[in-house]
Amino acid sequence: MEHSVSESLSALSVQTRRIVARTRGRAHGPVTRVVSPSDIGELIKPFVFLDYFDFKPTGNALFPMHPHSGIATITVLLSGDLRYEDTTGASGTLSAGSVEWMRAGNGVWHDASPSGLERFQGYQVWVALPRSLENRMAQSQYLPAEAVPQAGPARIVLGRHEGAHSRVAAPEGMNLLHVRLAAGERWRYQPPAGHDVAWTHVHRGELRVAGERLQGELAVFDESGSAIDFTAEGDTDFIVGSAVKHPHDLVLGYYSVHTSPDALQRGEAEIARIGRQLRADGRIR
Repeated sequence: MEHSVSESLSALSVQTRRIVARTRGRAHGPVTRVVSPSDIGELIKPFVFLDYFDFKPTGNALFPMHPHSGIATITVLLSGDLRYEDTTGASGTLSAGSVEWMRAGNGVWHDASPSGLERFQGYQVWVALPRSLENRMAQSQYLPAEAVPQAGPARIVLGRHEGAHSRVAAPEGMNLLHVRLAAGERWRYQPPAGHDVAWTHVHRGELRVAGERLQGELAVFDESGSAIDFTAEGDTDFIVGSAVKHPHDLVLGYYSVHTSPDALQRGEAEIARIGRQLRADGRIR
């Protein structure tokens, strides 16, 4: 009997998560909207929005100056150069491998567009902020590729993994990893304790996970504390997110996500105030 119990506990310790939802998203020109707050974002919050972009630049702006409040945006640049400017006063250019973190808080305006003609590829993720931060002052960070730590095949964009810690000043309780596996390579991700939310998006190659194959799509895993096992079918590039689930309802504005109507009203009032100043300065119409 003792041997049988031991075997059962061993089996539980290596149990992996099941896939409960999959999506390819919807293409909008060069951008694929994979997750929105009104659909998959409800399953994987605090991750409430995910865009994947991949195109040859033509000189047009990708994300012209626009506002946010209540969230943080994370841009993970895979190839090309990114020109950025925001109303915290930051501006400049990032190269492939870099990360942009923009905590909108109570309100910010920013833009992000390709610089040059090299293939432009990457992700933008929105994270719903906790109540303690959703109406705080905006904050931005811009990290070059060499400032993003790595543990095995995973670059640590947000959070912690296997002793590596991202420099991004994100709220505790969330990880975002960028992973590259060679053909046939296997990798196990054990999320930190309490990270019941977990998902992955494959943008290059084919990935076998939870008994299914993923290619050019997002998969949501069931809520549990179990590990996730990945096997690459060919050279594969993907991201993985995990987090403590956001405990609040998502109260939506056009560019904003808050935890209450009052918080949304305050954020939108600040967005409007900044917008009036930008128009007075001739920076937007």
